[in-house]
Amino acid sequence: MDSLCDRFPLHRAVFEGNLRKVSSCLRTYDVGERDVHGNTPLHLAVLLGHRECVYLLLAHKAPVKVKNNFGWTPLAEAISYGDRQIITSLLKKLKEQSREALEERRPQLTTALQELGDFYVEINWDFQSWVPLLSRILPSDTCKVYKKGCSIRMDSTLVDFSDMKWQRGDLTFIFNGDARGKQSFAVLDNEKKVFQRLRTEALIDNLSKGGGNIMDSLPETTRRSSLNPPPKTDMTWDEYLLYDTERLPPIGRPMVLKEDKKTVKAHVAMSEDFPLSVDLILKVLEVVAPFKHFNKLKEFVAMKLPAGFPVRIEIPVFPTITARVTFRDFKSCSEIPSSMFFIPRDYKVSHAFVTRRITFDPSRPHAWKTT
Repeated sequence: MDSLCDRFPLHRAVFEGNLRKVSSCLRTYDVGERDVHGNTPLHLAVLLGHRECVYLLLAHKAPVKVKNNFGWTPLAEAISYGDRQIITSLLKKLKEQSREALEERRPQLTTALQELGDFYVEINWDFQSWVPLLSRILPSDTCKVYKKGCSIRMDSTLVDFSDMKWQRGDLTFIFNGDARGKQSFAVLDNEKKVFQRLRTEALIDNLSKGGGNIMDSLPETTRRSSLNPPPKTDMTWDEYLLYDTERLPPIGRPMVLKEDKKTVKAHVAMSEDFPLSVDLILKVLEVVAPFKHFNKLKEFVAMKLPAGFPVRIEIPVFPTITARVTFRDFKSCSEIPSSMFFIPRDYKVSHAFVTRRITFDPSRPHAWKTT
């Protein structure tokens, strides 16, 4: 028993809120180590509300995205605890670690793209519904994807589709695997002949809010006071370690469990003769898929599918709406102009894109609004 309780000195120091001991242990022990319940030292610091320990662990690059045995990340536990300062610190570190992870994956991604042949393919989106007349107004789009070397270009007119709202525009996304940071990703508004250079995560946030300047597009934050902290646990370190995970009492805020199950039916047409592979298209989608509907496609393609390539997929995106995605017109191209992957000289830097938001009102099936 003593050997088990002595196995995680850093965890114990955090559990007991001994900041000096935490600082000492960080010189020797792995800041991302998981204990018998899957908790990292950062998990424990957040669960117990030890704010100074949280700051110290984050300064030593404690991982923010790792999950414990219950499936929760430190950020999820922080949101449950309700301390706004801790949540803010974790969010900042999460963005920083996400950027670092992307840069770490970049060489492998660039090499994989370089080894692939150059090609052109179209991804057709057709949204349908069994609701009368709704299918007539739902959007469709044909995304044109060009790949040359480690560069990818995608032309699209459907910017976003979520919550029964969709946005139209004439946008081009260009990824240059040889460039670094903001220089690697650019989005062009072909109607106004302007462009922005954005990091991928900033682009996703920007487009999901309807374009414009990134900071201007963020809604004004509604300030709330932190939640009242949960009662302090009277559990000792030894008791914490000796509990079975399934029977472990809450050491943070007590859990309120709600179970919700959904059955999703999807249809897929596979072809063993299609020249693309699933691995290839996943690499492409990882680069040029900043839209929510593309994320659904990526999640589906990443599933264990039958042999071949999914040339046509029907996936539900809303309770009454299905997206039919078709891969077509694949061409191996050795003569794609390099100029397609550069920003035209007459395009100017801008913070405002032209997009048209269309909203459907289910209570008025004959009416829709364009803004």
